[in-house]
Amino acid sequence: MNIILALLISFRTATFSGADFEPAQPATASAISHEQWNVLLKKHVTKDGWVNYKGFQADSTQLNTYLKLLSANHPDAATWSANERKAYWINAYNAFTVQLIIRNYPCKSIKDLGGKIYKVNTPWDIRFIKIGAKTYDLNNIENSILRKEFDDPRIHFTVNCASVSCPPLRNEAYMADKLDQQLDEQGKAFVNDGFRNKITAGKVQISNIFKWYQGDFTKKGTLADFLNQYSNVKISKSMNIEYLDYDWNLNEKK
Repeated sequence: MNIILALLISFRTATFSGADFEPAQPATASAISHEQWNVLLKKHVTKDGWVNYKGFQADSTQLNTYLKLLSANHPDAATWSANERKAYWINAYNAFTVQLIIRNYPCKSIKDLGGKIYKVNTPWDIRFIKIGAKTYDLNNIENSILRKEFDDPRIHFTVNCASVSCPPLRNEAYMADKLDQQLDEQGKAFVNDGFRNKITAGKVQISNIFKWYQGDFTKKGTLADFLNQYSNVKISKSMNIEYLDYDWNLNEKK
């Protein structure tokens, strides 16, 4: 028995000695940099949000490198701040949307890329986004993650559906350290652009986004209350609100 015990002790010591044992890698990681996406946006998106999809096609290698970075680094709620996670998912939505367009370019509208069955095979239901062990579609990111997890209506000013009437694609990446400033700037620019929203002293015509997601904008007051946080022209609660037709043509730089 003593010989057997000695052999067992010798085996355990050899197997788990400091020289041979490699500790498990941490399950958490630091938030990633979005600088690659930032460079592409500054290069291929104008200050008012028009997109050069041919330019993105030419730089598809750089775009794919960034998307692989996203795919390999699923946000970790244990170590990433709320703003780091929010910026990640906004950038992911926009970058993967650009990828979807350039994979099918030229096209007139993102809506041409889906099927005819609503909520079954629209372009927002195409499961092509691999992040970690999961595969997402754009609806998953917008509705199941961004809207549900963060409950911030300003998100609607940031996610870009590659269409003329969408809030413009910002020509810089969203960054955690200045995210609130960026979100407020997007809201002010969108509400006051005079094209997607037309607000004057006598008439209020606004984007259908405010109708489709009205519940997101009215949790703390009326729609007018929310708009007045950003509108240069203050809206009276008694004013009639009209909704503008939505232009789904591609938001392409001409």
